[in-house]
Amino acid sequence: MSLSPFIVDVTEADFQQVVIEGSREHLVLVDFWADWCQPCKMLLPLLSGLAEEYGGKFVLAKVNSDREQGLAMEHGVRSIPTVIFYRDGRPVDQFMGMQPESAIRAQLEKYLPGPEAAEREAAQAALAAGDATRAVTLLEEALQGHPDRQALKIDLADALMQAGRVDEAETAIKTLPMDLYEQEAVRLLEARLHFARAVGQPETLSALEKRLATDPDDPDALHRLGCALILKGEHQAGLEKLLQLMRKHRKYGDDAGHKGLLAAFELLGARHPLVNEYRRRMMALMY
Repeated sequence: MSLSPFIVDVTEADFQQVVIEGSREHLVLVDFWADWCQPCKMLLPLLSGLAEEYGGKFVLAKVNSDREQGLAMEHGVRSIPTVIFYRDGRPVDQFMGMQPESAIRAQLEKYLPGPEAAEREAAQAALAAGDATRAVTLLEEALQGHPDRQALKIDLADALMQAGRVDEAETAIKTLPMDLYEQEAVRLLEARLHFARAVGQPETLSALEKRLATDPDDPDALHRLGCALILKGEHQAGLEKLLQLMRKHRKYGDDAGHKGLLAAFELLGARHPLVNEYRRRMMALMY
């Protein structure tokens, strides 16, 4: 048992208090591990060292997945180590397996206030207000002052994509360190980049819908409308269009419908209620 106040063993009995309630005051990393797991034994000292270094900015909550099988099942833990980030009473991020220290630090940067926190908040506010151009400017200025903050680079790639500067967003993603590519935020950016590329030149949803009204099986319109709907957040409508494209035109765009569905599943995440349904329907078309 750790003597550090920043590293605690958690069971089902105190999970609510330590993790759920605790995350309303500070970031909590829940590490699912087991005695027999060698990667767990490599990861734990790294996480413990970071918890001590950050001095209470986050708490490391260790869950023995063999003893706490109910907690592991509840969190959908399929392999260990699995580390889930909790903030404001809910899970906000995670990673699985042993990760380089630089990747873990970059993931922590997203949730812990740093010297660039004010610039990031201002950029996020600009994005929320629909001003992606302003967000790009703020993030570029922040990076000049904090060039080593990987979270800023991830934010910039996202803002560039939302500003319609897809080529620059792709370049920004490619310049990230390779060990960050397993981060959920980067995987989601790459999935969104797939859809932004597919949409191509701006065309209103209504224009694409009119094309489909004339020709319901127009593969270009199906593909672009499906991708545009997913980027807009109308996920089910977008999935339907991509499924229709896969059903009608397997050869279009080197099976663009299938590829689009896979990218959508990555974007939505395995736990999203639509993923199981559309994965099943996709598999039925394949076999």
